[in-house]
Amino acid sequence: MSHGARLKSALWMIPLAVAAVLYLPTPWMGALMAAVLLAGLHEWTGMAGLYTPRGKQLYLLTNAALMAALAWTDGPGHRGLWLACLAGGAFWLLAALWLWRFDFLRERSIRSRVLKLLAGTLACVPAWAALVWIHGSPQGPVWTLFVIGLIAAADSGAYLFGVNFGKRKLAPNISPGKSWEGFWGGLAATVALAALCLPLFDTSNAGYARFALLGLAVGIFSVVGDLLESLLKRHAGIKDSSSLIPGHGGLLDRLDSIVSGLVVAALVKFWLGL
Repeated sequence: MSHGARLKSALWMIPLAVAAVLYLPTPWMGALMAAVLLAGLHEWTGMAGLYTPRGKQLYLLTNAALMAALAWTDGPGHRGLWLACLAGGAFWLLAALWLWRFDFLRERSIRSRVLKLLAGTLACVPAWAALVWIHGSPQGPVWTLFVIGLIAAADSGAYLFGVNFGKRKLAPNISPGKSWEGFWGGLAATVALAALCLPLFDTSNAGYARFALLGLAVGIFSVVGDLLESLLKRHAGIKDSSSLIPGHGGLLDRLDSIVSGLVVAALVKFWLGL
């Protein structure tokens, strides 16, 4: 990939994303995120082995209907959003186990296709619910940017530590470039950023230990999201989820860590009372 193309894409993507998070009302932010995630799920169908136009349309309509139903039934207690987040949290725990079984669902079969499509739904619909809940909470736009920043810190820290100190492979069958040194470096970066950002938030339960725990959880599961997408690409025999974004690949190549990180951030934020 061209570093120039990556930089040019980042120069317009990052300001647009920040502006959307800060200035769009939560319903509009939710609608935008739904469109982005549905586009990502379109790429997921290819990785899952679903190639027929009618099958893709039905799958995307089903996921759009799930998001619409959650939005339509959302009330003061956000029960539907929370059930979706809990389902997402359970899925990411199972996904972490899946990474230890690289060959699980590797075969090209109807069973493999169906379960991979279900995994796409359990990855993206709860991520949408988590985004809507976080963005609609007190100081929601700042919290949303903070969580995305933690995910970016995990990725950047892993890259810097991996390039400079990486020796032991983290998941050679899935992503040969990742190392344990990079993994620990990414976690250190998320914990450090969480501690630095503590003064930005007005919460009676704020504390360095709680924010560090939030950063740690988001950092760990952002890696799980990244590795799961890499595993699916390996199964499909492709390098990128698509060629939509010059220098970056597809939408899922940018969203893989975000979908897992958002769900875990929402759950940990709630459980810690932040």
